[in-house]
Amino acid sequence: MYMKRYITFLGLAALVSGCASSGGSNGGELVGVGGTAWGEPSPYGMVLIKRGSFEMGHAEGDSLWGTTSNARSISVDAFWMDDTEITNSEYKQFVFWVRDSIIRERLADPAYGGNEAFKIEEDRHGNPVTPHLNWSKSIPWRNPNEDEARAIESLYRIDPITGKKGLDYTQLNYRYDVYDYTEAAKRKNRMDPSRRILNTDITPGNEEILISKDTAFINDDGQIVTQTIIRPRQNDFDFLNTYIVNIYPDTTVWINDFNNAYNEPYMRMYFSHPGYNDYPVVGVSWEQANAFCVWRTNLLSASMTVDRIVEPYRLPTEAEWEYAARAGKNENSYPWKDEGMADKGCFYANFKPMKGNYLQDGNLITSRVAIYPPNEFGLYDMAGNVSEWTSTAYTEAVDQFTSDMNPDYRYNAAKEDPYRMKRKIVRGGSWKDVSNFVRSDIRMWEYQNEQRSYIGFRCVRTQVGFTKGRKN
Repeated sequence: MYMKRYITFLGLAALVSGCASSGGSNGGELVGVGGTAWGEPSPYGMVLIKRGSFEMGHAEGDSLWGTTSNARSISVDAFWMDDTEITNSEYKQFVFWVRDSIIRERLADPAYGGNEAFKIEEDRHGNPVTPHLNWSKSIPWRNPNEDEARAIESLYRIDPITGKKGLDYTQLNYRYDVYDYTEAAKRKNRMDPSRRILNTDITPGNEEILISKDTAFINDDGQIVTQTIIRPRQNDFDFLNTYIVNIYPDTTVWINDFNNAYNEPYMRMYFSHPGYNDYPVVGVSWEQANAFCVWRTNLLSASMTVDRIVEPYRLPTEAEWEYAARAGKNENSYPWKDEGMADKGCFYANFKPMKGNYLQDGNLITSRVAIYPPNEFGLYDMAGNVSEWTSTAYTEAVDQFTSDMNPDYRYNAAKEDPYRMKRKIVRGGSWKDVSNFVRSDIRMWEYQNEQRSYIGFRCVRTQVGFTKGRKN
């Protein structure tokens, strides 16, 4: 049985190594120089997956299910992975953070009275700093003055059906910037012609470099406008992409995913009722999952007392996900050792055991996370419960495009791209799938902007520093 853990965030410890002099005190010998390192704490709720290699994909074809043998040897580096899928409770923390950030922004806005205590524009010495929200200043939920009440109420609305006041979910937009280090590092995009590969990166005689840049803004009607701009390369900021994502889950998925079914109670309760707090969040698109990863990274960075660059939280690559699910073992078609789905009537996962009989495994829809035993890596629900987003883009020939070291095929689809270019790989199968589709080596896909009642996600972070490979 999964038990919720409560700990305080571990402080960062600075480990200072001896610094060798770069002068002449070493007898003219090459001895190297030291540096300053810092101890990265173990991320809360994550397990370390040590680097290793395995045979990714189907070892044998199956004509019944239309699968062909496509196994190949790949290797992945060490990474941290959430031991469970992101829950409703954890995703609500994101939703409430966005809510409170919008309210604080409005409480500092002159249009709502302009209380400067909610935004920091000067340091304690009076020097100007980049304006940022003051999270130590509490929102006056009780007894606000007239201006404060107007700012708070602007994020709420009266539901036309129930007549009750609630959050205006359409306003819960999260704006963030992502620097595309991959594109910036490519030789073809270098400003200095001498550092490009001549006659291959550019057309001979044409020094113009075209870059693709994503940007977004809110129009006068309050709608998110996303654009992909193609223009000549100008400076390093060309690779800074801006996104605005409405982050509230689509609670209507329980209606839209199932025709002629009475699932309205799930629409009303699944995300909002505390009884579902420890269930995996659903109705979250690939785009929303990525926004969550960026927010989680920023949340960690903001908590640090010293300025450190941290490895970002992100969605796992398809290879990382399969390696973790199979506990790094070629013989594991499922997260567990044998090919069966149950032991003495006790099921290993939440899936659809029989046609029409969802309840045979004890669950009708999703289940609370971690009620089934973990795999050998300590990961729960890597089969069933909900399918999970990966970072990897889907194409029929994806195996031919990727390296055998840390493979991942990424394609940032522009708004104008054909819809089929917006497919992303999902893994693990869900509560509504039969046993074949919860196998660890089965590849499925969904469009990046779609939200489903059977797709969730978990985060990973590349592990900092050297880790020994697993013993065979």
